[in-house]
Amino acid sequence: MAAISIRNVVKRYGNLTVVPDLSLEIADHEFVVFVGPSGCGKSTLLRIIAGLEPITSGDLFIGDKRVNGVPAAQRDIAMVFQDYALYPHMRVYDNMAFALELRGMSRPEIDARVRQAAALLHIEAYLDRKPKELSGGQRQRVAMGRAIVRNPKVFLFDEPLSNLDAKLRAQVRAEIKSLSQQLKTTMVFVTHDQIEAMTMADKIVVLQGGIVQQYDTPEAVYERPANQFVAGFIGSPTMNFFPVELRGEVATFLNGATAPLDAALRARLKSAAGSGVVGVRPEHFEVVPSGASGIAVQIKLVEPLGSDTLIHFEIAATPAIARVDPSLKPKVGERVFLLPKADKIHLFDAATGRILP
Repeated sequence: MAAISIRNVVKRYGNLTVVPDLSLEIADHEFVVFVGPSGCGKSTLLRIIAGLEPITSGDLFIGDKRVNGVPAAQRDIAMVFQDYALYPHMRVYDNMAFALELRGMSRPEIDARVRQAAALLHIEAYLDRKPKELSGGQRQRVAMGRAIVRNPKVFLFDEPLSNLDAKLRAQVRAEIKSLSQQLKTTMVFVTHDQIEAMTMADKIVVLQGGIVQQYDTPEAVYERPANQFVAGFIGSPTMNFFPVELRGEVATFLNGATAPLDAALRARLKSAAGSGVVGVRPEHFEVVPSGASGIAVQIKLVEPLGSDTLIHFEIAATPAIARVDPSLKPKVGERVFLLPKADKIHLFDAATGRILP
């Protein structure tokens, strides 16, 4: 197994800079997820680690070895692709054994590795089938099995769940997480789905424009986002943002409504004043009685989800969403009073988007 060290890596395609001067340290045995919108550079970065894309400048280490000019086949990594990349004319067994045969490994050892990986992934019954006889989830397990038998230093996953339906995606997601705990190897996973990132990762790398916006645990990225981009990307539904004026112990919305700031935030801000942006996650609104200190809003849309309900509304013409208890049975047009939880409010600089203070 091996750590990955990315040091001042730059990737350009002609005059287009996709990754500008990126540095990142991934520890041995960590499961790290690269997440971000389309075009943010996450797949390019993964392909650089794999050796499928050359580095324009900078250094890449896998373990103690600098691998800038090392071909992909000699990096001792295994990659699982979005489209499975299985050989259609080969049986599942042969797909999994092929790389080991190229290494000249003995038949008994190949057989032992293939069957061990098949048992781990619960695909023993499919070893004699061709890929076309398998479902999408089964093909993805075969692709993972083909990687596992090689016992590589690093596993790379390039959006491997995007071709699966929602139920199967959740199942395979849990299997990959369990697999990482059993194999205890370094894994790097690319996705645009922040739910996948939150549920699977030991650490998340949030990327935008080839720049690391935040690199931390899922809990820290969710609870303490570094900037407005991270706060808006992580969480479903996304965080609500409202322009405000900061006046001592309260944030004042453009319609005159106020939200109290908790004591810890007040202590950090001290006498801060001026324009800012308040961030409140949908689940951090409380419905309070009429006449309390809540903000009066009119419900524009109701989305029942079973375990909870989403209500859409506006504050000072800014659209927003709150997650409420379904027992409230909210209705379109109804007027309710919402209070942001003081200790869950985030404040951002209006000009830079950075978290305050």
